[in-house]
Amino acid sequence: MNPAPPPSTLAEARPTDSGERLLLLDTLRGFALCGVFISNTFVWFSGRVFLPRAQLEALFANGTVIDKVLLPIVSMLVTGRFITIFSFLFGLGFAVQLGRAEARGASVTGLYGRRLGVLFGIGICHLVLIWYGDILSSYALLGGWLLLFRKRADRTVLWWALGLVFGGPLVVAFIQKMPQLLAATPEAAAALTKAEMERSAALKAELLPTFQTGSWWAIVKAGLAFYKSEFLLVMGFNLPVIFGRFLLGYYAGRRRLFHDAEQHIVFFRRLFFWALGLGIVTSGVGAVMQQLFIRKILNPETLPTWVPFAMQPIRTMGEVAIAATYVSGITLLFQKAAWQKLLVLLAPVGRMALTNYLCQSIISVLVFNGFGLGLFGTMRPFMTVLYCLGIFSAQILVSHLWLARFRFGPAEWVWRSLTYGKAQPMRKEMGPAEPALAP
Repeated sequence: MNPAPPPSTLAEARPTDSGERLLLLDTLRGFALCGVFISNTFVWFSGRVFLPRAQLEALFANGTVIDKVLLPIVSMLVTGRFITIFSFLFGLGFAVQLGRAEARGASVTGLYGRRLGVLFGIGICHLVLIWYGDILSSYALLGGWLLLFRKRADRTVLWWALGLVFGGPLVVAFIQKMPQLLAATPEAAAALTKAEMERSAALKAELLPTFQTGSWWAIVKAGLAFYKSEFLLVMGFNLPVIFGRFLLGYYAGRRRLFHDAEQHIVFFRRLFFWALGLGIVTSGVGAVMQQLFIRKILNPETLPTWVPFAMQPIRTMGEVAIAATYVSGITLLFQKAAWQKLLVLLAPVGRMALTNYLCQSIISVLVFNGFGLGLFGTMRPFMTVLYCLGIFSAQILVSHLWLARFRFGPAEWVWRSLTYGKAQPMRKEMGPAEPALAP
């Protein structure tokens, strides 16, 4: 009797075919990508974060009623909510990849490492050449740590996830406020806060004209300067929370909550109502605090040091709860044929998430930066959201047309080809219709 072949020859490693994909996850990923785009554009691409406080206040004060109400709406329903879903789905994707590798009898470590290495390279190119706000490189760096949890019990994974998601922000707030906490007097602590805010405002004021009128190379250098001085620190502080979201997604993937969604209807229904209630309360508190700052009823320079610690768990709960409301709500609707037919329009965007994410950056720097249309810091909030919805609607159409002929999006093809060390077949083979859902 011949010995069994080694695991590497049982089934050659290969990219996921469309028939093996979970349509629900692709739909959720497409939905999340839309929200991430709105969040990125509303704050970063549009240049609003670089505007002096007086100019920013005037932009909202002189706007329409819709402009004025958009700020609390985006803060409550968009900011931090969709990136939470996106990070969650990244961890869930790892669980899917691990399950497929185990089913083949193959090791996932080497392939997954190459996959993350290529993603890191794409992310660095995106960060340096296109936009400083890249998330891909951070995901690639954090993704490898998921391998440490492969053999850990589900309960352990869940506790680590919850600890990082809810405890991480408190630790970050403590580290950020350490100089103020160590200050000799409350007045000295307030002076430190004021000095840091003035430093940040001065840097943004210095870089603003470059983004508004500069050449591509000048804006690349300005973006890298901002990344080094501001954005890198923000991303660094967010890494524990991001990894916690990865672990939540990994836990959900191990429990097959979305693979067998119809068997977990009761869970998703309870999650929806609990998350909705918590999300309304906690996000509402955050929106009220934001309005108090905008109307100068509260001054961030003179707030007691305990306020950021009190607000961190509230802010985190608001992000997680609203994200959970979206995910559970879409999952429940997906079980109804009529709704599934509508929601599935987002699935091709989710299958081409990397391509669409990069395209959003390329289009936006051409629209807002000085070497393009030069709308940096001038577009009103309502027009910003309309712009995002218009671009995303076009991406839905293009994604459908592209995937009708090809197996992958262009960036996905590059990612997979480099990961597997050979060019992957791009064109679809004409044949029987592919199943919509993976078994």
